[in-house]
Amino acid sequence: MTAFLQAPALARNRSTLLVIAAGIVGWVALNLAVLKLANGFLPFDRPNMAGAPFGVQMAMPTLGLIEQLALMGLVWLLTRKREPVDMAARAPAVRRAWAETLGLLAYAMAAQVGGWLLGPALGYRPFSFHIAGTLVGCSVLASPGEALVWAGYNFFAFALVPYLWFRRRYTDRDLNLISSNRLGDWLVIAAVLIVESAVQLAAMPGVFKMSPEAFMKAAPIAFLLYFFGTVLPTMVLIYAILLPRYLKLTGSTALSVILGGLTYALMHLVEGWSLFTSPRDIALSLLFVFVSYTGPGMFKAYVTLRTGNAWVHALGYHAVAPHVIVDAPMIAKVFRIV
Repeated sequence: MTAFLQAPALARNRSTLLVIAAGIVGWVALNLAVLKLANGFLPFDRPNMAGAPFGVQMAMPTLGLIEQLALMGLVWLLTRKREPVDMAARAPAVRRAWAETLGLLAYAMAAQVGGWLLGPALGYRPFSFHIAGTLVGCSVLASPGEALVWAGYNFFAFALVPYLWFRRRYTDRDLNLISSNRLGDWLVIAAVLIVESAVQLAAMPGVFKMSPEAFMKAAPIAFLLYFFGTVLPTMVLIYAILLPRYLKLTGSTALSVILGGLTYALMHLVEGWSLFTSPRDIALSLLFVFVSYTGPGMFKAYVTLRTGNAWVHALGYHAVAPHVIVDAPMIAKVFRIV
């Protein structure tokens, strides 16, 4: 009888190990493909990385992934005594979950194509989930108009429309937008924000070159711009709506975390640093997007699954770190504060 009762748990453990093993193999294969295509040089428009050796540039995403896994461990420690959240119960029945998942992914890709077309039509660069220059800089900064239109389009297309559509049928709790443990959630937000801020400042200390006055002016602009342009779109589209459906359809926390990471990367296909001048550059740009963004997306998925609250990742691991701490210097230049 004991063996019979333990069998499902053992099967789940094996399934989790297989998913993790597949994820490791996929990560190694992805990095090897980038190494092969790059041939010792990454041709992207990333001025903040221009002085870093090729090996360092290649190692940074994996080092970042290690840090994200460590943050997952921290989140687990902080939430281990909490009542587990049955997030799969917040999703509809399997058949409807499939339809909603595929439909929303198709809509998101269409909206992303819309951003690629709208930007150039207005005389700007194609819009993605990041304004050109985010995190890594760019040779030609966005104008204030480009930044504001980018934020407005992303908020409307990826946050407002999906939220209003799904809110007709589901509650905010179903959409992971209501906390079931406010004190616990704020503890996780604070802990993650402190650790991630320290890591970001150590890796990208550009903010220390700003005057206090310039930072005080640029920081709220950076916060609001990125909050509407990428934080809310990411939170609503992926971690409020898609993540519960991933868990419902797969029955696997590990696979849902990976799918959350891959979806996050998928929404950054055309970055400001991307090159599309040759088949090699296209392939290298697309692959490097997944190398760069899968890890952060996985952490966002994990912390949402542990807390049942999509706001936790948005406030602890997105809105401030990195988009104020790292991007305030760039925003100051865009809005001519310095």
